[in-house]
Amino acid sequence: MALTKLERRARLKRRIRKTVEGTVDRPRLSIYRSNKEIYAQVIDDVNSKTLAAASSRDKDIDTSGKNKVEVANLVGKSIAEKALKAGVETITFDRGGYLYHGRVKSLADGAREGGLKF
Repeated sequence: MALTKLERRARLKRRIRKTVEGTVDRPRLSIYRSNKEIYAQVIDDVNSKTLAAASSRDKDIDTSGKNKVEVANLVGKSIAEKALKAGVETITFDRGGYLYHGRVKSLADGAREGGLKF
């Protein structure tokens, strides 16, 4: 029985979430990547709270004339800025079942450039 793309990713995501957990002092940076947009959240799993969120749909991110990888980098910088404002410096990275390349890697690099420590 062949798995669909979504089933495969859900299986990977469950496997990753067994080990990756966000705490108060080290929250989880969770990624969601759709075909057009990319979203990021900094989550404290202990208290079930989202501390910061950013996406390519935000008004403060200028996406005109940029490809998706460049936009992901801007989202990474934006989430880092918002997380630092919320008092978060170190995070654990949850790639959400996506491979660590392309837009996911670009977002992570942008977050590092913005001042977050993984």
